[in-house]
Amino acid sequence: MPSTAIDVEPESGNFDQRAIISRVSSGHEDEKAGFTDEQSSSKERCGDAWRPQDAAYPFPVEPDELEETHQLTLRALLVGTCLGAVVGASNIYLGLKSGFTFGPQLFGAIFGFAIIKPLSRAIPENSIVGKVFGGHFGPKENCTVQSAATAAGGLGILFVSAIPALYALGLLSDSPKRDAGKLIALTATSGFFGVFFVIPLRRYFIIKQKLTFPTPAATAFTIRALHHGTHGAVAAAKKTKGLAYSLCSAFIFKVVGSYAPGITWDWHIGWTLYRLGFTSIIALENYGWLLEFTPAFFGAGMLSGLNASWSFLGGSILAWGILAPSLVATGKAVVTPISKEYPLFTVASLSFRDPEVFLETPSPRYWLLWPGVLIMLLYSFTDIFLNVLPSLIALLQNRGPFDWRGLFEKSEQSSEDEDQTPTEDRVPTLWWTSGLAISTIGSIVILSTLFNFNVGEALLALILGFFFSFVGVQSSGNTDINPVSTVAKASQLIFGGIGKAAGMNVSAAQTLNLSAGVVSAGAAAQATDMTGDLKTGYLLRAKPKNQFIAQVIGAVVAVVLNVGLFILFTTASKCIIFPQNYATCTYSAPSVSAWAAVATAVSSPKLPVPPTSGYTAIGLGIAAVLTVVAKHFWVPERYWPWLPNWNAVGLGFVLPQPYFSVAMGCGSLFAHIWMKRNPPSFDMYMFPVAAGLLAGEGLAGVFGAVLAIAGVDGSVYGTSIGCPGFEYCG
Repeated sequence: MPSTAIDVEPESGNFDQRAIISRVSSGHEDEKAGFTDEQSSSKERCGDAWRPQDAAYPFPVEPDELEETHQLTLRALLVGTCLGAVVGASNIYLGLKSGFTFGPQLFGAIFGFAIIKPLSRAIPENSIVGKVFGGHFGPKENCTVQSAATAAGGLGILFVSAIPALYALGLLSDSPKRDAGKLIALTATSGFFGVFFVIPLRRYFIIKQKLTFPTPAATAFTIRALHHGTHGAVAAAKKTKGLAYSLCSAFIFKVVGSYAPGITWDWHIGWTLYRLGFTSIIALENYGWLLEFTPAFFGAGMLSGLNASWSFLGGSILAWGILAPSLVATGKAVVTPISKEYPLFTVASLSFRDPEVFLETPSPRYWLLWPGVLIMLLYSFTDIFLNVLPSLIALLQNRGPFDWRGLFEKSEQSSEDEDQTPTEDRVPTLWWTSGLAISTIGSIVILSTLFNFNVGEALLALILGFFFSFVGVQSSGNTDINPVSTVAKASQLIFGGIGKAAGMNVSAAQTLNLSAGVVSAGAAAQATDMTGDLKTGYLLRAKPKNQFIAQVIGAVVAVVLNVGLFILFTTASKCIIFPQNYATCTYSAPSVSAWAAVATAVSSPKLPVPPTSGYTAIGLGIAAVLTVVAKHFWVPERYWPWLPNWNAVGLGFVLPQPYFSVAMGCGSLFAHIWMKRNPPSFDMYMFPVAAGLLAGEGLAGVFGAVLAIAGVDGSVYGTSIGCPGFEYCG
């Protein structure tokens, strides 16, 4: 997991904004006016850099602040869910490409302001449209927008990992369209359970523990700055323009360029030099070393920072520049020819249908998959354990009987209650208890009838999701890293043991394994995101009750949206759900490979890991653990950026397209130079530009899928100039 950059875990990958939120907005003199004396002095100690840990308590009420009588409005829900849908669509595309996704919080906050604020001023309140879009638009309603956006943009993690893995192993039908009802039901089990069970824990995580939640805190501060006087409006206009221009530019570049990919964005240097007579240089092409001008991953590098991006690049160099060629040269792995006329082969072939074959003659991708997975698992668990260790020690040292009731949300306000949110603004107990009961019973029924769980197994999947959410919230609250999907692989180990103990056949055991992973990972990821939302609302003094309604509505949108998008992408590119075609597929789906590999391993009579791969995995896993331990106990914090981010290194092993890490490395270097050379411009435009590049390419991917289904995409009307073997390479 990154410690100063993005979460590069393939499954969850939410971007850690700590590299950018220390200077998330300009106009520091105006911003400082809203802090308490303690916060202001802390801010002065840090210079002009506001840091999220300064916001342990709600922002003080400003004397001239207008009362917001309408915080939960139709316009906020409409705009928020639409913005969440944009991010959700982008995340499905990006996740299937490389496992990366990005959070909608700041995207929803900035764009929500940009859309609603001008409408609220321009449209007369007494008109029909004005009754929906007119009237005062303040920071608390803006919080509702981003809450709806976060919920609507969530759950994409499931459709770039465990759910496609069910298809990769042949456990569902050959068409997601036929399974639409099943997919909606399975997604709903995790989506709604995660929303409801986190509500009573708001008090524990936000009020009692005072977890920082860097990105949600930065989102709250951004919303407050946008609504703060004239300067906020000017800054908002600049940020919105930067986001809109970069989004449109990336969208147009990818859509137009898809008709000539070998000329516009994919520069196959090895192939070109081979055609000019440098025959041995074809190895660059065969091992994936080309230049791809991808706006999304350039933007991802801008957000992630140097440590995560260059660790990712280092992992790619080690895996695909050193180990893969060595494996092929020594016969430890075999390649698959893809051309009879030219010496072109692929190292990315993958199949889980016959593990015995891959034990004897693994592809480089299969061989490297196991070190990558083990590195990420060990690094994540060690980092999480050492981060929560102080809290565990404090809990064990707590004198007197432990008050479990103090963990949960109080239904009544008292003078001793540190959370002074009015009782009428809190989520009524009946709301969340009813929702929790209904979602629990509904989940058990769905898992029992559609996926052959018994009641105990269904309950265990939900309980694991609940416990994984504690890990996710603690980690996200302290470090801004959401490790839920990696941690949730522990459910695969647990259910793998259950499947073997019950004597299930391989298919039934794998179905149980992956379906339970969907529930536990999805519920925990949803709960982690929703807790961050509640932190944003707490800082802005927004009503938790309104946020809860926005989250539930957003979750409904997310369930239907993600299933629809998954069907769209798999209809346009069937290779997503057929791993034997990954070698030539536009979408490499690394998270799918990781989930399918673990499911195969824990359900097989014999562990299907090549011995040399297993030994390498153990050695690198130990190195990852020792690095984390050294960082926490011996290495001064100022040297942490120089330590490798082993989660990013592991991703470099799992992802067989090293050009993504090259793009991220370039993006992070560009952002670093920009920050050093022009800090005010960096503060104002870096996040909007990076987010626009990510969303623009993601939306272009969605539009490209539509063009492919319509039969008018680049593969039909494009050119293959510059493509290896003279075949279209889009």
